[in-house]
Amino acid sequence: MSPDPSPQALVRAEPEASFEVTFDGRPLTALPGQSLAAALWAAGILAWRTTRGSGAPRGAFCGIGACYDCLLTVNGRPNQRACLVPARPGDILTTQEGTGHADLAV
Repeated sequence: MSPDPSPQALVRAEPEASFEVTFDGRPLTALPGQSLAAALWAAGILAWRTTRGSGAPRGAFCGIGACYDCLLTVNGRPNQRACLVPARPGDILTTQEGTGHADLAV
């Protein structure tokens, strides 16, 4: 008996070529149409933000943009919801600490 076909094989998908993004200086592979959260998960990264008060790690929780746990700094812009933002070639992703505006603190 042959193994179950992959979802890709079942729908006869022919995805476009993968591309590279970086997370905290580490190169990662992403696929066209993949969210940043999905690309991070695929790389085994489950947390990419820390909370304001306690510094607790956070990553994707709801996956639909309602909870704001997945905030990430993308190309220098803080507070981007990783579950909603599509990955683009060359994106530079960085861990977001607190509000993402530490450089504005007084």
